[in-house]
Amino acid sequence: MKESILYQKLTQTTERLVKCNTCNHRCIIALGKKGICGVRKNVEGILYVLNYGKTIAAAIDPIEKKPLFHFMPGTTTYSLASVGCNLNCGWCQNWQISQLQNNQEIDEEGPGESISALEHVEKAINHGCPSISYTYTEPTIFLEYALDIMKIAKVKGLKNIWVSNGYMTKETLDLIIPYLDAVNIDLKAWDNEKYLSSCGAKVQPILDNIQYLQEKSIHQEITTLVIPEINDDEKQLTNIAKFIAKVNPEIPWHINRFYPAWKMLNTSITPIISIKRAEEIGLKEGLKNIYLGNI
Repeated sequence: MKESILYQKLTQTTERLVKCNTCNHRCIIALGKKGICGVRKNVEGILYVLNYGKTIAAAIDPIEKKPLFHFMPGTTTYSLASVGCNLNCGWCQNWQISQLQNNQEIDEEGPGESISALEHVEKAINHGCPSISYTYTEPTIFLEYALDIMKIAKVKGLKNIWVSNGYMTKETLDLIIPYLDAVNIDLKAWDNEKYLSSCGAKVQPILDNIQYLQEKSIHQEITTLVIPEINDDEKQLTNIAKFIAKVNPEIPWHINRFYPAWKMLNTSITPIISIKRAEEIGLKEGLKNIYLGNI
């Protein structure tokens, strides 16, 4: 286990509670308990990370798979993940690893292969990958591990990419931004109630983080998976497009088609007409770079 780098000991209490400041849930965690992510645990008043140094998945991908279309196109990226996520989206395509902590007890010897930060960087270099992507699950949840890898990667001349749900705290962003080169943020909806009911998160912190990344000149692209009865109505798609255009109309917007997955196997595949309508809305709102995926 490794001690979390972003938490507070709530010393005004006698229960030895801790407050995690890694993501915007800002969980207050009792002794012996874990946060919403399932991989940060209060042990004797110290917040420990249970997935540090444990790789649950690693692969070499085309960078366009992240998806990033305007950052190092045509290259491959060394991609990795640790177990866990701070959201609970019913349509998750990687639920077997992102939600593993909710299906089995994660202890001090969390699932995954032990691979050091230096080993990951060496693997990327040996495979000719000019970048490393922290992806598949939510990199915020393995912040300490990702940050150690990012620091070495930066020294070695590699680029660092996060593929994220965007629900990290500003404190987390401030830690990674010196080493971060590009990010894809999954902006899942505009309606806050649907975000809460479908994913367990609020939309405003994600919008704030997109704006902050723009201010810090981090290359970003945004993905929206268009899902029937979740976010496919014209009002939500218009608000998403308007927001992106206000931040920067040059930001690529990836509009992806939904296919049934995990808890939503009975939901219909998104009609092509819905994807095309989203594209038309984006163009109307002034977005310059729109890409349709899963079609």
